[in-house]
Amino acid sequence: MSEDLDKLIATTEEQERRLVFPRFDETDAWALGCLLVDLATERQLPVAVDIRRGEQQLFHAGLPGSSADNDAWIARKVRVVYRYAASSYLVGRRLAAKGQTLGPDMGVDPAQYAAHGGAFPVRVPGAGVIGVITVSGLPQADDHALVVEAVEAFLAGD
Repeated sequence: MSEDLDKLIATTEEQERRLVFPRFDETDAWALGCLLVDLATERQLPVAVDIRRGEQQLFHAGLPGSSADNDAWIARKVRVVYRYAASSYLVGRRLAAKGQTLGPDMGVDPAQYAAHGGAFPVRVPGAGVIGVITVSGLPQADDHALVVEAVEAFLAGD
């Protein structure tokens, strides 16, 4: 494994340990979703934003330049978070470090699962992963970074 990939995995693991929600309800999803839309709008980013708790979609926005294809990517990334209880970026980077990809040899259909950055777990103490915050439309590291930036800002103000 390369040293850079090693550091990236460690950084992403640290983000997931640190960015835990004390609670997460519909009001939180709305506020966080609006924050993500504001950040993306200010930067003119062509993204779709999606927030779910369990199977319920609590927030969704498609910004200028995004398309239905982004919604398909969101669905695939969300499945990865729920299946592996980790961000889609972390799952993908861990696989890359082993020279592997997500696919049939791991029991998943790549048409249904995407280990590409942008979907981040909503963790609540005592409950584990209860939801997913996803951005799609940028290179995977940028999708992931935008979600992390918004979650950090949201939790700092909570």
